[in-house]
Amino acid sequence: MQPETDEEENSKQHPLVFFDLETTGLGQDCEIIQLAAVSGGHSLNLYIIPRCRIQRGAARVTGFKVRGQRLYLHGLLVFTNSLKEVVVSFLTFLQMLGRPLLIGHNIRSFDCPLLARALDELDLRAEFQASVSGCVDTLPLARELLRDRRLQSFRQENLVRELLGINYKAHDALEDVRTLQTLYGFLQPTQDVVCRHKFTLDTMESKPAVPSSKSKIPLKLSGQRPLLEHFRQTGKETKRHDEVDPLQHEHI
Repeated sequence: MQPETDEEENSKQHPLVFFDLETTGLGQDCEIIQLAAVSGGHSLNLYIIPRCRIQRGAARVTGFKVRGQRLYLHGLLVFTNSLKEVVVSFLTFLQMLGRPLLIGHNIRSFDCPLLARALDELDLRAEFQASVSGCVDTLPLARELLRDRRLQSFRQENLVRELLGINYKAHDALEDVRTLQTLYGFLQPTQDVVCRHKFTLDTMESKPAVPSSKSKIPLKLSGQRPLLEHFRQTGKETKRHDEVDPLQHEHI
């Protein structure tokens, strides 16, 4: 059997997994506290006691605190796993879905580099690369699709408010990915747009190719009412996700 070419790989409709991390801070030396992923009705939500101190700003925004080697979220004790257990569980989740496309908001400059560092520490990068068909960051994707909307911010929280008319609980990884799944369904990017924003851990530092502002990208905005009604019926008035600009990082 011949291996698939890049063109054949890109033309396939892969399952989608939406993923997010909560961390001890904003810098690339911070550590993972929470990893969440969702694909349709399947979800994964795991917590880690970090090896470094949670920055005051991060604790205030996320609600995480460590006391006596125990992790608390908004004052409630949460069950934790080791970093290796969390990463291996994440890989199993991805493999169960058959090389899905991994999607997140601002993951190219923040979440994926942190994930790559954890994978390298555990010598699991190759296994991860074999478990996904690629990664897509919805921050630049939304900027391309919504360039004519004149939005003041492309933070996930703002996009959900502007496009779905919903204010939701922010700064919880599981709520983030659930909300992003709904937002992505609303945006309905074409396969060409998705391929343009696709990257791997090995290519994430290179700049994504974006068409010139003169080219028009068709955006299907039909079905807003059914999506909005479905979102409200689930009772999941969930989270944000932060945008990053070259001079300012607002992940957590």
